[in-house]
Amino acid sequence: MTPRDPMIEELIALDDAEQARIIARLTPSRRLELATRWSIYAHAGQTVADNDWTVWLIQAGRGFGKTRAGAQWVCAQAADRGDLRIALVGANRRDVETVMVRGPAGLLAIGRHYGAVKYRPSHNMVEFGSGAKAFVYAAESPEGLRGPEHHVAWCDELAKWRNADATWDNLMMGMRMGERPQTLVTTTPRVIPLLRRIRAMPGVRITGGRSRDNRHLSESWFAQIEGAYAGTRLGRQELEGELIEDVAGALWSRAMIEERRVDAVPTLVRVVVGVDPPAGVGGDACGIVAVGKGVDGHAYVLEDASVSGLSPEGWAGAVAACAGRHGADRVVAESNQGGAMVASVLRAADAGLPVRLVHASRGKAARAEPVAALYEGGRAFHVRTFPALEDELCGLVSGGGYEGPGRSPDRADALVWAMFELMLGGRGEAVVRVL
Repeated sequence: MTPRDPMIEELIALDDAEQARIIARLTPSRRLELATRWSIYAHAGQTVADNDWTVWLIQAGRGFGKTRAGAQWVCAQAADRGDLRIALVGANRRDVETVMVRGPAGLLAIGRHYGAVKYRPSHNMVEFGSGAKAFVYAAESPEGLRGPEHHVAWCDELAKWRNADATWDNLMMGMRMGERPQTLVTTTPRVIPLLRRIRAMPGVRITGGRSRDNRHLSESWFAQIEGAYAGTRLGRQELEGELIEDVAGALWSRAMIEERRVDAVPTLVRVVVGVDPPAGVGGDACGIVAVGKGVDGHAYVLEDASVSGLSPEGWAGAVAACAGRHGADRVVAESNQGGAMVASVLRAADAGLPVRLVHASRGKAARAEPVAALYEGGRAFHVRTFPALEDELCGLVSGGGYEGPGRSPDRADALVWAMFELMLGGRGEAVVRVL
């Protein structure tokens, strides 16, 4: 990355209002120089390294600076090409006007650094000093894009569009002016078919990032919003910019887990720690999950204490610590990866720890099906968020198979063992013995 000079560092450290005051005092030539040096002070994801693309997708969290990046790109294109015809496409006309055109990081705010720029609402058009013109379109009226031709397009918040496919298809049919028509898409991700289509297109470039990449957002806002949403599907989507898709045929869905999330638990009558030991050191994680049963008869996932890369003594110590934190009355551990070793290391970690060893004779997905039914029936809940565990649960596929992160759903398997012990009478597999 090109080093930033001190003047640029001082400027980007200021808030938007102070930046605007300083920039307004610059001569037109200095403003143009500063505006055209956007790549120097943009943060990662707001620029793209090459120009060999047909679609550039900026998929990022809220407040990342997607609008600023879009306006900056459009204004730079308009300054260089006076004959340019640009499509501005938003969910509705109001969104295009208030965000893409008139917003604090929109075309009027950024375009003035490049020269004259005017918005003519009666003509649905933005005019640039170079002669380039940008036309306003709304996804709620996809037929408006049937017929017009454009050199470039900027599509904002595509994931919230109504009539998304029809709007996109009409736009693409009209992207036929010039030698290299290009479309920039700026959006917070949501799992919609059109976003999948775009990501799979040839010639697409994908950049993005998190809300926290924008240094101008206040810590008080982050404290409030992260306290409420960090780790949840909504938080990962809206703050981290992740595209979180449900696997076809998965036993758990993201929506189901969100519906079963609680902030507090009733009085617990039992706590069990489920353990899925690794085959060796440095391999898969050791799944360690604590689950409690409330006086209401429901199960509550209390903690995902899973660890990776530890020796047998290390992960056994983590199991004992988890059991101690929650006052567990039993540890249920899978014995397939060497029953004697599992028993000995757990005994060494805490001689008084009651351990039940179980042998897995069926696949992980098959064992998980009755546990998924507990969630569907409203009898199992998550206390707060467990992103890594939930990713694994949503990767277990009905009928067998795993399509989640990592080689094996060790955390999910640990949860299944604990749930069977608490809620299904421990009858999920053959019991080896109780220590």
